Amino acid sequence: MRIAQIAPLAERCPPSLYGGTERIVSYLTEELVRQGHDVTLFASGDSLTQAALVSSCDVALRLGVRMRDPLPYYMMMLDDVFARAGDFDILHFHIDMMHYPLLQQVRTGFVTTLHGRLDLPDISPFYAHFFEFPLVSVSMAQRFPLPVAKWAGTVLHGLPETLLAYRAKPAGGYLAFLGRISPEKRPDHAIEIAAKAGLPLKIAAKIDDVDRAYWESTIQPLLAAYPQAEYIGEINEHDKAAFLGNASALLFPIAWPEPFGLVMIEAMACGTPVIAFDCGSVSEVIEPGVTGYIVKTVEEAVAAVGKISELPRAAVRSAFESRFTAERMARDYVQIYRRLTISTTGEVPRGTTDELVLA
Repeated sequence: MRIAQIAPLAERCPPSLYGGTERIVSYLTEELVRQGHDVTLFASGDSLTQAALVSSCDVALRLGVRMRDPLPYYMMMLDDVFARAGDFDILHFHIDMMHYPLLQQVRTGFVTTLHGRLDLPDISPFYAHFFEFPLVSVSMAQRFPLPVAKWAGTVLHGLPETLLAYRAKPAGGYLAFLGRISPEKRPDHAIEIAAKAGLPLKIAAKIDDVDRAYWESTIQPLLAAYPQAEYIGEINEHDKAAFLGNASALLFPIAWPEPFGLVMIEAMACGTPVIAFDCGSVSEVIEPGVTGYIVKTVEEAVAAVGKISELPRAAVRSAFESRFTAERMARDYVQIYRRLTISTTGEVPRGTTDELVLA
């Protein structure tokens, strides 16, 4: 198939450090190329890809020191996309909603994957207005606030099978927290769990400007009070394998409707079990007693830390290989692409066919 992937511009594909959506777009793009599809990636100019790359900005917007307003760059990218729409069988958007007013003008098949939370107050009226356009969710839990949208399918995320090496015997003896320093990710709970379990904690996380006050008022004092918790900053893909692989467990103590939670399957790829709070997609990703434990309180999480040795790391890795590879993710998306393009009767059934739930 001739496929266009339209990525966010905040980070390159794949990101050099933090960046979940761009990372998934990259993994999907490269796997589609490997499977023989003709793929064009619309992304920042510093992206690394085997697909044809079309860029509207030289570097990712988070890194561009002279780029203050993202909107001009998105408008240029969308102009490029719609000028070339006839070259593709499917346009796959990952940029939330800026493209919707233009979709009525194209005859090419299209679909949008929603990567973020959908429980914010302005989202429901938007999708009530643009009700006819097909969407893909990254978990069934993500859909809960938006049940009547035109869902074309659910595709759980996947990673390249060889990206993160399996580690049978972790050497670190610590618990890990990976992601963002933010109230909804609850790194404060991670510190409390580690302290009560009597284990070191390593925190590899990004701090956005909007979360700077939370870092200074809440997390820094906790780190000072519990010296065995160490903040090591953002890490890259190379460092991530060692960081997760040497951890006894990943702590995922979220307090928000997580649409997916990529770090959970990154840990699983390394054979590292996950202790996660029961929010959002967690129950669709973690198999209790196999790949980790799902808990509701700090006390339950501390108890789960004590049972980590009961989970064979080989079984954690095996679950990753069977459910969360990029190869599976790309196949699932291709099924949706084919259904949303030309049918066997020559019709263009965009958004009119039965949805798929794929995992």
